[in-house]
Amino acid sequence: MAKKRIQTFIRGFDDALDGGIPEGHVILVVGEPGTMKSSLTYSILYNNAKEEGTKGLYISLEQSRQSLLDHMEGLGFDLGVVEDKVHLLDLGLIRKNLKMLGDQTWMHVFKMYAENLKNSTDYQILILDSLPVLELLASFEDPRQELFHFFEWLRELNITTFLITEMGQESRRYAKHDEDFLADGILHLKMEMVDDVNVQRRLRCVKMRSANHQMNFFTLLFNDGQFQTTKVIGEKG
Repeated sequence: MAKKRIQTFIRGFDDALDGGIPEGHVILVVGEPGTMKSSLTYSILYNNAKEEGTKGLYISLEQSRQSLLDHMEGLGFDLGVVEDKVHLLDLGLIRKNLKMLGDQTWMHVFKMYAENLKNSTDYQILILDSLPVLELLASFEDPRQELFHFFEWLRELNITTFLITEMGQESRRYAKHDEDFLADGILHLKMEMVDDVNVQRRLRCVKMRSANHQMNFFTLLFNDGQFQTTKVIGEKG
């Protein structure tokens, strides 16, 4: 039986994903700075809460909770309409409770928070911003092995997960420690020079298990709190 789909609510892109992202997948969202990775994934969380009533959790390891809220409000998201369905957890809160819990490891406290919130709110979508910072804070000694177990732990939560990670402009690698093989799907965002002065954001689905998805790049546009994709235009000629 086909898995239920989680829509991205990126206008024009869900069709390219064969209807959306299969429920329960772990998705890497990769791209260089400035490609709106955090904003795009928050948009997925926000719109699923607003349109479908789906509960979600956003864990920010790079921005404070208030900074993230201010940023998203500035982009036009009406946070009041989803405040009972979208929960935000930041690094400061984790660090505070790490001190309170004594000799517990950082990763243990992180997982404890995620599991407790799963039990209390039953969130179905998790966004982690970002995976490289998690790896740094957790002080992985064997990144490949520990990331394997981390991905399996995410799947055991029975949620759909988006893991934000960085990718250099000239890099051909989507991940540093084989996360691209562990992930069920990869969304790649990039900046493309279309002439001497104009730059476009672009988005493509590199892979998506259990989906007959398109692999081409689309131009990614954002206006009034809404992402949309169009066929690539303005190629250098």
